[in-house]
Amino acid sequence: MNQTASVAIHNLKETIIHESLKLFSLKGFLSTSMQDILKAAATSKGGFYNHFQSKEELFFHVLDQARRIWRERNLTGLDSISDPIEKIKQLLVNYRDLYLKDSDNFPGGCIFITLLTELNDQRPHLAGEILQGFNGLKKLLKRNLERGKTLRRLPPETDTDAITEMLFSGMIGASVIYKAEKSSPGLDAAMNALIAHIVQLQR
Repeated sequence: MNQTASVAIHNLKETIIHESLKLFSLKGFLSTSMQDILKAAATSKGGFYNHFQSKEELFFHVLDQARRIWRERNLTGLDSISDPIEKIKQLLVNYRDLYLKDSDNFPGGCIFITLLTELNDQRPHLAGEILQGFNGLKKLLKRNLERGKTLRRLPPETDTDAITEMLFSGMIGASVIYKAEKSSPGLDAAMNALIAHIVQLQR
């Protein structure tokens, strides 16, 4: 196989994954048909099955890409911040501005919420993959809150479990409302309220 053909094959695989990412964000996994995928990727069944044995195999490739984008968008700049509470504030800003408003990759809003809502009853083994990511986010929030408490950036009586749940629920709630309304001012207000709460805790 020459280099041009190899690049074309690689590009088709990436195209299928990326177009499916957008479709799953908009419609979910179960509601996206094979025909939807083939049309969006401008390919045939043969082109699809040259790269994926099944739609479920494609799901895991899409999930990997969605996770990569999530990390790129949400963790931007966090490594350069030493203060754990400032890390949380920056995470919330990134989540608001870089992740939820990324309509190029997620035209339907947060893909993880779309997939979890759809798959929880009908494909629990796939929903479990999504839940791992949510649990990881909670651990990230809790870890930085605990460190902030240790460094006395938060009052010693701060209930880090309760604050973790509040922040997590607020982030998910803001995602759901933004998906339904597509209102940037509404999203900004919801996320700014979470940031303001963190600022109040520090006083």
